[in-house]
Amino acid sequence: MPHTSQPLHRRAALRASIGLLCGLSAHAVLPSLSWAQSSPASASRSAKSGLPKIVAVGGAITECVYALGAQAQLVGTDTTSVYPSAAQNTPKVGYMRQLSAEGLLSLKPDALIASGEAGPPAVIAQIRAAGVRVDLLEADHSWAEVQRKLLAVGEATQQLPRAQALLAQLDSQWAKAQAHVAAFAGKRPRALFILAHGGAAQVAGMQTAANAMLGFAGAENVMRGFSGYRPMTAEAMAAAAPEIILTSTQGLDAMGGEARFWERPELALTPAYRRRALVHMDALELLGFGPRMPATVLALSKRMGVA
Repeated sequence: MPHTSQPLHRRAALRASIGLLCGLSAHAVLPSLSWAQSSPASASRSAKSGLPKIVAVGGAITECVYALGAQAQLVGTDTTSVYPSAAQNTPKVGYMRQLSAEGLLSLKPDALIASGEAGPPAVIAQIRAAGVRVDLLEADHSWAEVQRKLLAVGEATQQLPRAQALLAQLDSQWAKAQAHVAAFAGKRPRALFILAHGGAAQVAGMQTAANAMLGFAGAENVMRGFSGYRPMTAEAMAAAAPEIILTSTQGLDAMGGEARFWERPELALTPAYRRRALVHMDALELLGFGPRMPATVLALSKRMGVA
């Protein structure tokens, strides 16, 4: 089973994955999408055109801006916005839950498009009071979440027809990915997602992005008796008996790589350990619920043996 990936720069990637996993491989780019690189010249043209200036908070929201070719309208992003690589060079407004009104308003945006977890609430209220349009988008770990993000970005950037056209393509790709999973005649693999950063390890239960992605890809999450994340224990591992383990590339790096990962004693009690069945993908790609999601679900299902 292949385990290769192209991780982001360590610091930026860890920020992205932690932001996603608290709210929340290779960078598989959809064939129909092109994330163009912004330039000072294009930014100047955008300013002269009178198009709205945007701050995007949330890695997947920033991806939507680039997917629509509206990156010249970006005046700032948060620290989870690391894909495409050009997004790492945008002015940063901090971590999504710790925004500063002063710093954000200094960028003079017309609109803030953010995850519903952005905050603190008092800062969001200050930004609204300053006359900035604020769109906070609900995260419910569904395909509808991706649709909402793309359409909200399209409206805020005045690129709604382009967003609707792209969404039609993505809806078709999503239907094909789900049909692929539905056609699988084999046994659904029993899978477990491990979140590991800074040495701590937790497992994903219900109502998490990881649980949703496992289901979309045709796997069964073995941790079904609770919601959110819980510490990983030997007793839980033995009882759950996962056949395959999924984690983020950044989390795997934080644990010292694949060899060190399998040295954790609690994993030795699982069928996955005997097979060394491990799949890892970039955190933002896997859990961001952005425009790469149809391709990501298809790739994940194949790597977990749902083919």
